[in-house]
Amino acid sequence: MTNETWGRVQQELLKRIGKNNYATWIEPLRLTQLKNGVASFEVPSHFHGNWVSRNYADQIQLHMNDAGAAVERLEFVAGLTSTASAPQKTAAKPATGGPAKARSSGQDEVLGAPLDARFTFDTFVVGKPNELANAAARRVAEGGPVSFNPLFLYGGVGLGKTHLVHAIAHEIHQRQPHLRVLYLSAEQFMYRFVQALRERQIMDFKELFRSVDVLMVDDVQFIAGKDSTQEEFFHTFNALVDQNKQIIISADRAPGEIKDLEERIKSRLQCGLVVDLHPTDYELRLGIMQQKAEVYRQQYRGLVLADGVVEFLAHRITTNVRVLEGALMRLFAFASLVGREITLDLAQDCLADILRASDRKVTIEEIQRKVAEHYNIRLSDMIGPKRVRTIARPRQIAMYLSKQLTPRSLPEIGRRFGGRDHTTIMHGVRKIEELMATDSQLSDDLQLLRRLLQG
Repeated sequence: MTNETWGRVQQELLKRIGKNNYATWIEPLRLTQLKNGVASFEVPSHFHGNWVSRNYADQIQLHMNDAGAAVERLEFVAGLTSTASAPQKTAAKPATGGPAKARSSGQDEVLGAPLDARFTFDTFVVGKPNELANAAARRVAEGGPVSFNPLFLYGGVGLGKTHLVHAIAHEIHQRQPHLRVLYLSAEQFMYRFVQALRERQIMDFKELFRSVDVLMVDDVQFIAGKDSTQEEFFHTFNALVDQNKQIIISADRAPGEIKDLEERIKSRLQCGLVVDLHPTDYELRLGIMQQKAEVYRQQYRGLVLADGVVEFLAHRITTNVRVLEGALMRLFAFASLVGREITLDLAQDCLADILRASDRKVTIEEIQRKVAEHYNIRLSDMIGPKRVRTIARPRQIAMYLSKQLTPRSLPEIGRRFGGRDHTTIMHGVRKIEELMATDSQLSDDLQLLRRLLQG
């Protein structure tokens, strides 16, 4: 195969895997020989050869065969320019099961894990719970002098941490495509570190991670308790900060709250800007749902979405955005399959399981507090021994609501009411059930308390 033909193969790979990945992994390859179905390449290091072998060998082989070269396997040779050691070879396994399919570059890509093309700043819905996180992420993505390092984003599942991290990477790629951006999860960092140790390529590992311009690590809580991985992460972190390179970290909780994370790492992470993505409020959920509904309207042309459905879902499903999006996707798909308009009744039938799971969980302690506030009695009296009517009746109401609104057993409810016997709880529940039939004020009180507790 001539260098001109290999050049055409390189151009095809450039289209498929994106500029950054191409510049890092493919451009350094030098085709040295093609003989007996084996294509030999010189690579900068053994680590580099292993990476290309695992991630791009099938694509290289496919395009080389398309270009007219009969290639059965690839071989990567490292260390040809070194006098300190003999060359090391990495052989790529031949493709099996027919020609390999080249992966499309239908999205921006950076080193490490692929980015989701949907997760950009344009598609991130901003509200009060996430406006600070969004502003900080945009500031980092704009480039320029590093003003806070690291940027640490934390929050529960489905609140937008990964979306913002991907959005930063996309924006940096657009604004400064020459920068080397490495994005991966903490688990991938650990896996690569362990693999480098096993294959005695730790120096190559260090070189890769410490030569980037921007390091982005998702779900850093997963390295907690992994001593060797934490050690390497700490040194990588320090090396990049010393070079004034930007670091973006995400986790499910604040640095100081990550159990088994080394104190020196907690301290380092807290040196930058730590931003909490708060749980979504109704307005933010509604904005997200309206945006997603518009996308699905375009996808399922002809479907009618009745008024009030999106508002109903935004009100009822409060767990996280992923559940919201999944519910809306299911609803549109179901309506399309059965050929019906998306009405409130259809939504309640189609999403019954999600709506049940999303119902707010009420605790016995919360019931006791609300009932005590409503009847203006002390919480200590609610669970104490006093039996005067002004305390005993609210206590029985709290027992009744605990039985109705929580999955707790009668003995467990009794323990929460000062260690009372389950028969006492049963008597209190029955007493309230009897009074509801004749006491309209009591019924009104119960209805109001239910609304307050179930939100």
